[in-house]
Formats: sequence, structure tokens, C-alpha cells
Amino acid sequence: MTDFERVHEFSNLYAAFKRSRLGKRNKQAVAKFEVNLLENLDLLARQLEAKVYTTQAINQFYIFEPKKRLVKSNAFRDKVVQHSLCGEVLEPTLTKSFILDNYAVQKGKGTHYGLDRLRGFMRSYFFTRKAENDKRRKSESLPPLPAHLGNYADGWVLKADIGKYFYTIPHEPLKALMRRYFDDEGILWLIDLIIDSTGDAVGIPIGFLSSQWFALAYLNDFDHFVKEKLGIKYYGRYMDDFFLIHEDKEYLKHCRREIENYMTGLGLYLNDKTNIFPLRHGIDFCGFHTYITDTGKVIRKVRKASKEKAKRKLRGQKKRLDKGEITIKDVKASYQSWRNHAMHGNSYHLTQKTDRQFNRLFKECEADGANSSKPT
Repeated sequence: MTDFERVHEFSNLYAAFKRSRLGKRNKQAVAKFEVNLLENLDLLARQLEAKVYTTQAINQFYIFEPKKRLVKSNAFRDKVVQHSLCGEVLEPTLTKSFILDNYAVQKGKGTHYGLDRLRGFMRSYFFTRKAENDKRRKSESLPPLPAHLGNYADGWVLKADIGKYFYTIPHEPLKALMRRYFDDEGILWLIDLIIDSTGDAVGIPIGFLSSQWFALAYLNDFDHFVKEKLGIKYYGRYMDDFFLIHEDKEYLKHCRREIENYMTGLGLYLNDKTNIFPLRHGIDFCGFHTYITDTGKVIRKVRKASKEKAKRKLRGQKKRLDKGEITIKDVKASYQSWRNHAMHGNSYHLTQKTDRQFNRLFKECEADGANSSKPT
């Protein structure tokens, strides 16, 4: 069976449908598709096989967290097709060439995986420097220094963010890149159709599942460039947000120039948040501020912006609850999700404080049997 045949094979489309409806079963478009599920899936299969499938109109809307962004969402039937394409072809093929420290979207990875890798990098950097200094001192018949006196946390970070990443990926280079991975004419036809479905020559929609995989792959060669050409051992990327750790500030300045030139060749650019700063200041990454102490202990705190966002969200949910737009069950599930995320850091006092705010706002939780210090 070819790659394209796997995409339009009925059982795979059915599996893609089940993935597509997760968290969306109460939406009208999903219910409408499911009423005539077998007929709709059979029609999609035949349209794809005959290459007469076309995408439907795209829905556009703005989101304002963490910043204002235009999101383009596709029709549910098109989500099913993209889930089949991504699950059967894009994911298993593209990930073969990804470096370990490309964290977004992939199974077994994600924000917490990236945070754990960052913690490991910081500890490795610290204790590698300590071991080297201990070895040097031993050769000079000197005792090893206590960790807190060795300045082993001295170093530098290049923290970078690509400006408007999804909006600036050019279509033709992206399609050319896909031809390095695939030679199945049907797959390439479908990929081109999806990439060009916005009608623009630049930019891919944030709301498309396929865009996540295209965006990961578009910087795959760059990941290898940083690791293999620039020789950066401590490097990690979560989509368009990445960091480099090195002991030499001047070398990181060189890396920045090389990276800026590389991005220009891709039609991209680094935004104004890109900066080089001391490792001791810590790194904002994946929603947390992570820093290392003079003794080699890594501390992870929820970023201030994330704290404020959580407070605003609770106040907004209270208003929506009072209007009957959401249920207390929805509120609890949302808050527990944030709480679980926060607990991946050193956030005991923060979660206790936010629990108290939660219970002040939502007294209904007590009637539902919620624990006063840990909503369920």
C-alpha cells in the first residue's frame, strides 16, 4: 500500500475521524458529520482517491492569549483528512530526521519534556565545568573547591524567537522541502493543496494540524546546523522558540550572526526578543523561568506572565459561569489542567495561593465536594 493509499483508506479515515472529534463532540459541525458518518467517510475516500477532493472555506478568528494572533481553522471534514495525512504519513516520515531536542507536537515530547531537557542541560553544564576544574586543581595538588565557590553557573544564553513564524513561511520553499521527504505523487498533490488552501503565497494557518508538522520540518535542517555546524551541545527548540547555552559570549554573538543569515535564507527573521544574557539570569522557556543556583540546583518557577494570565482566566470564567456560558465542571477541568502544569515547577506556594482565589470565586465547588486546597 502506498503512502497516499494509506491516507484515503477507509479504516484510516475512520481512525482520523475519531482523533479529530476529541474535545469537539458538542460542536454542531462534528455532530452533522457524524450523523452520516459512513457516507461522509466513503465520499472523502473516493474524492481523495480520484484527486477531486477540495478544501472548504476557512474560518478566521483572533485569539488574544498569550498575544493577539489570527487563527485560521478548517472545516471538520478537512480536519479528518489532515489527521489521516499527519498520522499515517507526515509524523512517521518527518520525525525520523528530527533531533532529540525538537520538542513540539511529537508523541512522548511536549513542554514538560523540553523543560526536563533544559534542566538536564543546566546541570550538565554546571557539573561538567566543576569536573574540569576539579581535575585541573588535582593536577596542581589542590583540593576541589566547594560547588558554591566555583562560579560554575557562569555562562551565557542566546535566547531567540522567530518573528511571526507561521505567518512568514513561504509556500514554494516549503513545498520543495516536502519533496525531499516524499516522492508519492498523491501525497505531494495533497500537501500542495493544503499549503495553498489559504490562497496566499506566504504563511501557513496556525489552526491546521498539518501546519504544526510543516513548521517543525521547516526548521529541521536549522536544528542540525546549530548542533553540527555551530557545535552547540546545549540547544533546544519548541517550535519557533529556542535557546543556546555556551560559556563564551563572543562565540554566541558569532552564532547569532550565523543564525540571522540562515533565517534570511529561509524567508524568516528573529524578533526583537532575541538576546544574549548571563545564564545566571535564568531562561524563560515553555511557560516557566528556569535558573541554576551556585550549588548546581535547578529551580523552575511559573513565569510572571503565566501567573497573571491564570488570574485573568479565572476572573473571566467566573463571568462566563454567571452568564451560563460554561459549567462549573468546565471551570474545574480547566483549572486542574493549569494546576497540573504549574506543579511541574517549584510552585507549591503559588498553587496554594491560586487555590484560595479559585475557591473564593467559585463557592459552587464546595457544594460539588471539591477539596478546599485542591480543586478536583
